[in-house]
Amino acid sequence: MAPELPDPGPAASDRPALSADDFSAAVAAITSAFGDPTRRQIYLFVHERDEGVTASEVADHFDLHANVARHHLDKLAAGGYVEVQAGRTPAGVVGRPSKRYRATGREMTLEFPVRHDDLMIALLGRALELLPRSVAEAMAEEVGETYGRAMAASLACDGEGQRTFRRALHAVADALTAHGFAAHTEGRGDALRIVSDHCPFGGAAVASPVICAVDRGMVKGMLATLYGDSTAETAASRALGDAICVTAVRG
Repeated sequence: MAPELPDPGPAASDRPALSADDFSAAVAAITSAFGDPTRRQIYLFVHERDEGVTASEVADHFDLHANVARHHLDKLAAGGYVEVQAGRTPAGVVGRPSKRYRATGREMTLEFPVRHDDLMIALLGRALELLPRSVAEAMAEEVGETYGRAMAASLACDGEGQRTFRRALHAVADALTAHGFAAHTEGRGDALRIVSDHCPFGGAAVASPVICAVDRGMVKGMLATLYGDSTAETAASRALGDAICVTAVRG
């Protein structure tokens, strides 16, 4: 029997409940800032540099026109994810100083236990290590699937009825992004996948890679609610040394 899980709203009694409308609004705000794969990579690039970056540095690093780089940075600034500071003009150089963009302290996540309850995540990893790997993965995926169904049920109803597989997949990626995965969809036809540039489980997943089965289960659970039967397989994992996490899906 699947374990009873809390509603995906905040666990602490002093934390206000998040309504479906509030959740949808927060997802919309996040995807406005991070809805472009290049912009997500730029954010991570900025986040890694305490001294900040200029639009020219971003343009050079990502092989973009300076105006395109500035557009992405301004989008992130408008969402409150980076701040703009006036740079210094070197001695003898004429012209306005270049703006520097620095990451703010704001996280691109919502206040959900799956992101912030680090002690419980570490405890889950240790507990799963006591079981045979196949059993642990099955249990972790079941936990994720139950949680994923609850996540999908909390999304505001948009009146469009049962979604197409592709639209459901985009909704799953948006919800995962709101939970700290920085996810987006890729592929054509039946070769679809969800790519996550960030893992909210952090070091716990590296220490216990079986935890990766949790987010695979979350994808399955959300798709089951938003679309119907589907399959999800882990194709790449940061916890196992890959650059990104990839969940291959098929409807």
